[in-house]
Amino acid sequence: MAGAVAPGGEGWSSRWAFILAAVGAAVGLGNIWRFPTLAGENGGGAFVLVYIACVILIGLPMVLSEVLIGRHGRSDAYHSVVKVAEDSGVSKSWGLFGGFGILGAAAILSFYSVVAGWVLYYVGVMGADFFGALFAGNPMAGALAAETPETIPNRMTDLFANNTLLLGMHVLFMGVTIWIVARGVTDGIEKAATILMPAFFVLLVLITIYGAFTGEFAKAVAFLFTPDFSKLNASVINEALGQALFSMSVASAALITYGGYVARETKLAPTAVMIGFADTGVAILAGLMIFPIVFAVGLDAAAGPTLVFQSLPIAFHTMPAGSLVGLLFFVLVFFAALTSSISLLEAVTAWAKEKTGWSRPMAAWVTGGVIFLVGVACALSLNIWSDVRLLGFWPLFAEANIFDTIDGLVGKILLPVTALLTSIFIGWKADKKLVQAETELSAGMMSVYRFLIGWLAPIAVFLILLFGLFPSLLG
Repeated sequence: MAGAVAPGGEGWSSRWAFILAAVGAAVGLGNIWRFPTLAGENGGGAFVLVYIACVILIGLPMVLSEVLIGRHGRSDAYHSVVKVAEDSGVSKSWGLFGGFGILGAAAILSFYSVVAGWVLYYVGVMGADFFGALFAGNPMAGALAAETPETIPNRMTDLFANNTLLLGMHVLFMGVTIWIVARGVTDGIEKAATILMPAFFVLLVLITIYGAFTGEFAKAVAFLFTPDFSKLNASVINEALGQALFSMSVASAALITYGGYVARETKLAPTAVMIGFADTGVAILAGLMIFPIVFAVGLDAAAGPTLVFQSLPIAFHTMPAGSLVGLLFFVLVFFAALTSSISLLEAVTAWAKEKTGWSRPMAAWVTGGVIFLVGVACALSLNIWSDVRLLGFWPLFAEANIFDTIDGLVGKILLPVTALLTSIFIGWKADKKLVQAETELSAGMMSVYRFLIGWLAPIAVFLILLFGLFPSLLG
């Protein structure tokens, strides 16, 4: 059932449109890039098991909390929190954490767009490679056939050294993101989600099947699902917890903002569960997609952040139809990056609209333009500004360039603080009847939910904050 609920008359055309958009917000580079990286670095199965437990016990309650705030407030993240606070008889100052989420969304998008630009670059590289092979009558060729496994990683190094190309990819990605958000909820965001997300899932399944038949699928399954509890330590648990929360787009204001467009007829609890499990399923499938290919060619599963951009192109180089699969893989990653970036910009745009009275296109282009300029600084910090240290006086960021400083401030401070305040607000300050009315949980499930959001989530998120600020405590 249609239901325009936001002040501007905007809303999702259906429950499924909201689910696709929300899954798109949650599914991003964190699933395709960061989850396999962390699983590889932290021993596979034990990490995955802890990650799934964190999703169920902490991630899902957080997702439900943010969506209910948005639907009750029917506005941007800041004003939605203020509305819930007012209706709960508590201080409007709680709106501050909604503002933190909006600031976090803007900061994330500034460097996220730069990384997505790398993805676009590889789409171009793999596309040129595939169509060149196709026209040469050899569509089953491996990727980058004219290069060697030793020279393929230089592609990334060359990209970082080329300011024109680096900034050009950033311009292109941000331009597409802004254009979609400027078109509105139904004509822009929803249409993009209903096209991109089904295409994303089709590509994900196809490449996973390809890896199952051409790679070491059994070895990948064993790696991901055979827990070695000797690998578990405080650091691994903390990484799994952080990934579970922030890969689901918690604390970035996106889910609160999207919740503001949800019709009253939509049942939030089962919807939140679908969002959470879809996000987790994508992360698991990403591992099953990537690791069979990695193991088949003898690459290191713990290669870290270089896994997607340097290790996998080497794998595609040696595998049958690698040029085609490489192209499809990076198109898939681009779709994931774009749906997430749309949600991040929408969180900021919705606030700007409400605060200034600007039209949606004006709000999208102005806020997107400011975020783009910050992203330029992030991009340049990879080369000509590599020696700039914004927070050189702070030991935690003493060696961090602009890109890493913004990333660190968001991941270690802004998002954990926002998530902590969100859980405390819903668990302890929000009116119980209001929360029950929005969630429609039974008495028994409501008790479980209140324990998870009021006790377990604050403790868990506080530990993320503590260990992020003081990593030496992890030993």
